[in-house]
Amino acid sequence: MKAFLDDRQRRHDPRHFMANGRVLQSPEQPARVDVLKAGAEAAGCRFEAPADHGMGPVAALHSPEYLTFLQTIHTRWSRIPDASDEVIPNIHPGRRPASYPRSAAGQAGFHQADTACPIAAGTWGSAYWSAQTALSGAAALSGGAPMVYALSRPPGHHAYGDMAGGFCFLNNSAIAAEALRADGWRPAILDVDVHHGNGTQGIFEARADVLSVSIHADPARFYPFFWGHAHERGIGAGEGYNLNLPLARGTGDDDYLRTLDIALERIAAFGADVIVVALGLDAHEADPLRGLAVTTPGMGRIGAAIADTGLPCLFVQEGGYLNDALGDNLTQFLAGAAG
Repeated sequence: MKAFLDDRQRRHDPRHFMANGRVLQSPEQPARVDVLKAGAEAAGCRFEAPADHGMGPVAALHSPEYLTFLQTIHTRWSRIPDASDEVIPNIHPGRRPASYPRSAAGQAGFHQADTACPIAAGTWGSAYWSAQTALSGAAALSGGAPMVYALSRPPGHHAYGDMAGGFCFLNNSAIAAEALRADGWRPAILDVDVHHGNGTQGIFEARADVLSVSIHADPARFYPFFWGHAHERGIGAGEGYNLNLPLARGTGDDDYLRTLDIALERIAAFGADVIVVALGLDAHEADPLRGLAVTTPGMGRIGAAIADTGLPCLFVQEGGYLNDALGDNLTQFLAGAAG
């Protein structure tokens, strides 16, 4: 299977993560790249460096205001007396729409949803090349490859058009899907990360030309809390083009696979001719974020079920955090998909 990775993605090395009021080391560490790369190679992937597709495909979904923020905020933040090494918001607008502030601290609160997306000197470059990795995967599909793996890091599916969150800055899966749509495809995004792809939903929820489907742990008591509930079906022209399939905490292989069947039925009903899989591996039973309980063989079954649609697939890496099974989980998923 063709695969893409750019080593500049390692430069983002977040130090700040807050959970339940405590500051911890971020689970989204550069070491994930090594583990995931080895897991993909064990499944037969051959890695190439991505091409630079420029800002156009990124700006098709992310506002120029937000992209300017991501590129400049660390330099501006560094001018604040006694500022931290990373941009971390301490105030957020209570509701949106809200007025746009001029200060670096105010803009951080406007464009960063939480404290899990600190911005350091290397963040923008890593996020940019993470998106270019996904775009190169989309281009390879358009060039005739039946399946492609994009090792995109930092991940993307919590990023809205103008807001970072949950380790994510640019929505790689959404950017790839939009590029495929512009190239004449009818894409569906299938998000199998343990967390709901709230940024992806937010980007496409008023549109009928890209289907968004997410299988995830029930957000009633799990991140991202405010989005990902079953009644969220899209708005306006997009009503009926968003499907959320929340699962009870601890759901295992068989129930997960039954839910995946529902997701794939919806993708078929949409008439999709390509699937962008937002490939989180954190639904695994050993993942440190502890949402679902899919086994390593179960990851292979998920990959095989998606491949059984017969549609071209782009697998864009999302979550999945350091544990002894992480590399094996990717190997099993990609091997299952490749048959």
